[in-house]
Amino acid sequence: MAKVNALILERADSHVEMVPELARYLIESGGKRLRPMLTVAAAALFGGGVGSAIKFAAAVEFMHNATLLHDDVVDESDMRRGKPAARMIWGNQASVLVGDFLLGQAFMMMVETKDIAALGVLAAAAAAMAEGEVFQLAKTGDLATTPEDYAEVIRAKTATLFEAACEVGAMAGGADDTGRLALKAYGLELGNAFQLVDDVLDYRGESGAMGKNTGDDLREGKMTLPVILALAEGTPAEQALISAALGHADASEAQVRDVVTIMGRYNTLTRTLERADAHARAAVDALAVLPASEMKTLLAEVVEFSVRRAY
Repeated sequence: MAKVNALILERADSHVEMVPELARYLIESGGKRLRPMLTVAAAALFGGGVGSAIKFAAAVEFMHNATLLHDDVVDESDMRRGKPAARMIWGNQASVLVGDFLLGQAFMMMVETKDIAALGVLAAAAAAMAEGEVFQLAKTGDLATTPEDYAEVIRAKTATLFEAACEVGAMAGGADDTGRLALKAYGLELGNAFQLVDDVLDYRGESGAMGKNTGDDLREGKMTLPVILALAEGTPAEQALISAALGHADASEAQVRDVVTIMGRYNTLTRTLERADAHARAAVDALAVLPASEMKTLLAEVVEFSVRRAY
């Protein structure tokens, strides 16, 4: 990871002063580096050395950070990782363009590995992530959104990159088809669990604990599972109360508390976590075909860490 971090900082450089200034502001702002860590761990798991996994890991982190820059513009977010979002300092235009720069650098690093199969995996992930974000945008404030719609959104916008990060790591480490498919399945299930937990924490966490305000998803009109379940099962009065806050940036803390109370009445946060637990178990189960090793144990512990954040 020291090599990955050094490469990330090196490839964030540019002769255009604003590019590294903005990029490093986001890159150095306290992200967990979970996705690139998974790439390196997946490569090490198969004992073939990490090799091209360093560049793949840096590329994965650039793809993730580019998405964050673009998402903050789309969502009009003020905060990111407990600090003002980049767009609040440099503006929307710079944020979008530096996000494009990071994507360009990501694909340059992929090409430099000369691994066309792995490039295909990450390119497909980039397209799927964009589709997921557009689908989520189309569903913003849509009271008819179903749990199945939500599952498709989180699979595409979040789980796909976890899946690709693990798969290309396994490929870089010399995994056979069984190992590659095991890590691919592990990453997909972990990514689903991770996003489900995030969506619970938006309503359960302390304001600022996730680097944003509690209830921001509600104010942004995001149809996450806790909201979808509450709308499906609530009374007309409760549905009206949720609708009055959903998608309204000026919704008060009192309104958010009322929505959380309704969620508590129908256990929608607990049920969302139960679904996260199911994905977490599936992630660990995906590793069962692999022989016991320290790295396999570590990957299982990553799953536990990802879900434990909500408890």
